[in-house]
Amino acid sequence: QVQLVESGGGLVQPGGSLRLFCAASGFTFSSSVMQWFRQAPGKERELVAVIGRFGGTTYADSVKGRFTISRDNAKNTVYLQMNSLKAEDTAVYYCNAPSIRGMAYWGKGTLVTVSS
Repeated sequence: QVQLVESGGGLVQPGGSLRLFCAASGFTFSSSVMQWFRQAPGKERELVAVIGRFGGTTYADSVKGRFTISRDNAKNTVYLQMNSLKAEDTAVYYCNAPSIRGMAYWGKGTLVTVSS
């Protein structure tokens, strides 16, 4: 079955960096668009970054220039490198595969807390 498992979250000070990981299994990873979303307390889930099958990327305006999404098809893993973190980046971050055999799949999320 399709599985997406996030890791790498934690507590970091403002201005710091974290790298999130999403390990994927159960589908042809190299053929799939992959996405990172986040949901802050009391807010709706929002799209953070997208990476296409051939590595093309798009970002939310709020993270452009600070976050980088990448993928390693040999390891079935998608990454989110987060630099210059701000308090407003605090959220649960979710990995998403938007269309696997017509269905969207989500991981359980990893919590990122930016605080001094």
